[in-house]
Amino acid sequence: MRFRPLPVRSTVRLRRPVDIWHKPALSAVVALAVPDLVLFALGRLDLVLYTSAGAMCALYAHGLPYAARARALPWVVLGMAASLAVALTAASLVTSAAVLVALASLVAAVHKMVCDATRIGPPGNLILTFIAASAFFVPQRPAEVLPHTALALLTGAFAWLVCMAPALVRPRGPERIATARALEAAAGLLRARAGAAGAPPAGGTEPAKAGDGEAAEAGGTEPVEVARARHATAAAVNAAWHTLFLVPARTPEKAAARAGLERLLVRAESALGGTPPDPAAEAGRLGGWARELRSGRPLPEVTLTAAEAEELAGVAWESGVALEPGMALEAGTGRGAGVPGLRLPVPGGPRGVRAVAGRLRPGSPLLPIGARVALGCALAGWASMAAGVGHPYWAVVTAASIYQANTTLSWQRAFQRTLGNLLGLALFTVLLPVIHTGHLAMIALALAFQLGAEATITRNYWLGTVWVTPMALLLSEFGRPLPAGTLIADRWLDTVVGAAVGLVCCVLVTNRRAADRIDLALERVAAAESAASRLLAAGTVPAARDAGSPAGPDGAREAGWARDRLAGSLVELREAVEVASGEWWQRALPEERIARAEQRGHRTLAVLLRRLSAPALAA
Repeated sequence: MRFRPLPVRSTVRLRRPVDIWHKPALSAVVALAVPDLVLFALGRLDLVLYTSAGAMCALYAHGLPYAARARALPWVVLGMAASLAVALTAASLVTSAAVLVALASLVAAVHKMVCDATRIGPPGNLILTFIAASAFFVPQRPAEVLPHTALALLTGAFAWLVCMAPALVRPRGPERIATARALEAAAGLLRARAGAAGAPPAGGTEPAKAGDGEAAEAGGTEPVEVARARHATAAAVNAAWHTLFLVPARTPEKAAARAGLERLLVRAESALGGTPPDPAAEAGRLGGWARELRSGRPLPEVTLTAAEAEELAGVAWESGVALEPGMALEAGTGRGAGVPGLRLPVPGGPRGVRAVAGRLRPGSPLLPIGARVALGCALAGWASMAAGVGHPYWAVVTAASIYQANTTLSWQRAFQRTLGNLLGLALFTVLLPVIHTGHLAMIALALAFQLGAEATITRNYWLGTVWVTPMALLLSEFGRPLPAGTLIADRWLDTVVGAAVGLVCCVLVTNRRAADRIDLALERVAAAESAASRLLAAGTVPAARDAGSPAGPDGAREAGWARDRLAGSLVELREAVEVASGEWWQRALPEERIARAEQRGHRTLAVLLRRLSAPALAA
């Protein structure tokens, strides 16, 4: 066993904002503004909480292609409406605040586990928990539950329309952005390698775990900067492939557009297979392509190697697509009039509801996280009540918000949440004269706070919370105004109590299963690496320049699936290691075994990539 100190420094350091922050920000502003103005015209701003429940769903699923987004957002809306209905029903039937805190804590735990299992992405469980926890303490009559839930469903449907509207202008925007991220990460990897080759390592070295050309083949060491860039590239490429697999290709035009993105992604992926002769030029080329993708310009043309054409031919054959000599699968062209073959996800893996159920199975590492949330939120709420707060939902939300993948991240989030909330309360106090000018000013401020939160929260959570806090206070002001002094004092107390109690529970309820996840990930890496090595040893993987390989389409297709299995298992292993490393009380990690598995896995992956794509392709 070993104890890991919790970090204090670097918690408030600002990062670069996420590239698409404006998309959820503008979507949420529009989805909130229209219902708010309608309620203002009707004189029913007391209903803002219920319309906000549906409108806030506009913050989700912006990283998904539009076809997948159209399917995912209704589930978010239904989850929000179901949570709201449970909270309102409890509020109408239960009079004990202590019981309401316990129920709100259980709902918060369900939100955390389901959002993590579905991997819905930002803002995760926080918005769902905030709305539901607030609703538990809103006076309610049983006859009002259905109409108020219907308002959430109605505004949720409007939020769906808002989130789908950009598809009319840039129908392939999400997948282009995912591919651009992979290209940018690959360019960063090449620059890191070029810098490491020309200067001594500045951040130390570690075992070469990434098929980093001949150096990795020899099992040497590489600078930490290169290792980090390699991990980032592997994760970005893996995420981009998952995004492209969600893009339907039902027509030749859509299939051709996706095939163009796949060729660019293969080019980014080739950076993991080795360093080209001129890495600086290749990095500049990849960065230029990424800028073209983001700007909406036509896709740049990228040639296919013979082996890549073989793989796509195998995919097309399996799909029943008849290939003619002039179609897009001809090696070295990448163009043609026919429907191109497209990569397919690895067969046999659970997807959809089965995959989510598998992540929530008994023994899942998500269960200790759910236990942390339930216990921490309940104790925070009860402690807030004992301190004299009549509606302790903010303590519940604060405790729920700090629980991250491990203790280290939870500690950082607790500090950030406390700092941001206190600064947000100060901002709310300063703006009280403007708030008291009328409801229209309150609506304008709430929308401005929403925009500010989305603009800053990806730079650092504490900075985004500075804007979230006054927006949440305004939502409570619309329904049941409280004296400013009481409101601010309660939020100060709730914030401190929620963060402190939540963090104590996080420390006490350790996630011992985090290390078990490493063991499972190591087994998957070993299995994927062995399967790929067998393919290479058997000669079933066609060489990149061997157009007449006897392996044919079947061998290339199997090699492609082996590559995807190995790449995905390596990314999963790295994520598991980072989660477990952040637990303050954990059995010693098998670091030597991890390093050896990553080294062998990335070395085999590099060989596969070099066989399926030449190290330096012609522009």
